[in-house]
Amino acid sequence: MSRVLLVEDDIPLRRALRGSLLTGDFDVLETATGEEALVVASVDQPELILLDLMLPGIDGLETLHHLRSFSKVPVVVMTVRDALADKVAALDAGADDYIVKPFEPEELLARVRANLRRASDRGSESTVVRTGDVEIDLSRRQVTWRGERVSLRPIEMRLLETLVANRGRLLSHDELLEAAWDSRPASGHQRLRFVILRLRRKLHDDAARPRLIFTEPGLGYRWIAETEDAEEDP
Repeated sequence: MSRVLLVEDDIPLRRALRGSLLTGDFDVLETATGEEALVVASVDQPELILLDLMLPGIDGLETLHHLRSFSKVPVVVMTVRDALADKVAALDAGADDYIVKPFEPEELLARVRANLRRASDRGSESTVVRTGDVEIDLSRRQVTWRGERVSLRPIEMRLLETLVANRGRLLSHDELLEAAWDSRPASGHQRLRFVILRLRRKLHDDAARPRLIFTEPGLGYRWIAETEDAEEDP
């Protein structure tokens, strides 16, 4: 039974959500504030967090920033805010998914299950991929260049994981958008190009003479690097 932390200050809504999660056979922890959520996340280590953005005290975004300093637990943000800027801010802060209120209980449960599956898949990966100066630790979701840690945003890491997992295969713009964003953002292709450009810069990959990420004009991208898979160091 997976343990889910529900962070919601609206008591009637929290009770309703708790009921839905229990019917989905989840063990449910509850808090009403971001401060409490950080303590519970640290002590009880839930397997997924449902996080409201509009909380008393520190809001959901600030809570998420603090959480990501010590935990990689999947976070599904719940909010009435449906503007693109709010979604981008939450995802860039480290959220794994985003659901806009009001929503049906079935959709929430489906997103919880999907994010738990993705987290389980990441946890079962035990290889380190090395290519030239770049090393990608898929299990820890860490990247280094010449031994120096490369700081990647969550969306950049998801794109990199998708490209490496499908190395050599052309991935269309739509495939990458669906893999990295789940739901396609507005101006999706433009947004994808921007994130790929940023990822290339961080990996020291020249688009004119690519060693890692190759652009198929008008079609998509592929990971072209010759890689060496090695077991993680104990």
